[in-house]
Amino acid sequence: MTFDYNTSRNKLILSEYGRNVQNMVKYIVALPTKEERNRYAQVVIDLMGFLNPHLRDVADFKHKLWDHLNIISDFKIDVDSPYPKPTPEMIHFKPAPLKYPQDKISFKHYGKTIELMIEKAKTIEDEPRRQHMVQAIANFMKMAYVTWNKDSVADETILNDLKILSRGTLQLEENINLNRVEYRTPVAQNNNNNRARNGTNNNQNNKGRQNNNNNPRHAQNNNNRNRTNNNNPGRKF
Repeated sequence: MTFDYNTSRNKLILSEYGRNVQNMVKYIVALPTKEERNRYAQVVIDLMGFLNPHLRDVADFKHKLWDHLNIISDFKIDVDSPYPKPTPEMIHFKPAPLKYPQDKISFKHYGKTIELMIEKAKTIEDEPRRQHMVQAIANFMKMAYVTWNKDSVADETILNDLKILSRGTLQLEENINLNRVEYRTPVAQNNNNNRARNGTNNNQNNKGRQNNNNNPRHAQNNNNRNRTNNNNPGRKF
């Protein structure tokens, strides 16, 4: 007794339609007359649309079904299709590989964008505007340095790197103070956020207690409870 396993069967070309549809298409390809093939092909097209109703949301879904019919038949079916038949070259088209950028980066912790920004700043002729952009670039360089090196950095180091990257064209005053940047791990940042939330919740709770204490009705209820407790001292054992 022999068993028919999926591993011993032909590979499904389009698995979303199942093996029965693939066997039907194989049967249509072997039919002798074109009239029969056209009739059975239309039935299979309707079945394929029924099995995949989500294709109806696709523009021109009938065209897609006829393309899938040709693909399932391995482009061997000979029927009168209302749409142009696809070719294997169109289906298995491979785009040209993308070239990996080979640009050399002088300081990798600053990135390539900093170098582009520096080149852009060189073209600015208005001196105040140019100085403003150079200072913004230096602040960004300091932030990038602290992010990747996880340590503090002196402003002199940033200004020296800026001078090297710009080949001495862009300079800032030596006594200028850049923005203060501190490195914080994600865990520390989450702890700070949790403390802020807890502080907000405590403030809200304290406000609620103060409002209850200032409420005359709340004070009257407390007095009534005190009188009841005084009048009923309870049993003594």
